[in-house]
Amino acid sequence: MIQEFNNCLKHKIAYVAIGEFKPGRFSQAQGLYEKAVSTYDTGFKGAFLLQKMGTNSDQGIAMILWENIEDMEKNQTEDGKKIMEEMNQLFASPPETDFYEVCSEIKPAQPALA
Repeated sequence: MIQEFNNCLKHKIAYVAIGEFKPGRFSQAQGLYEKAVSTYDTGFKGAFLLQKMGTNSDQGIAMILWENIEDMEKNQTEDGKKIMEEMNQLFASPPETDFYEVCSEIKPAQPALA
């Protein structure tokens, strides 16, 4: 019971990047993002890539959730760095990046079993 309580007190870390790709490059960047994220394991809690709604927008937000920053650092491989270097060439300008603490996570209620 105490372990469950302590787990509730731990907060995930979110690495967030907000940027814009060169015209027409979002789908290429999406493929590279998915390739890079698919290599993560220890401490990786999920990832989202958001594209601004509108006619062929190249603006987006990437969010990668981690158990902690140390786990994120452990997942930095040479292959991953190469993928990110390739993706960096697709940005119109360097993305704005930062770390956030996940303060609230709300999941949908599970339906009652019949």
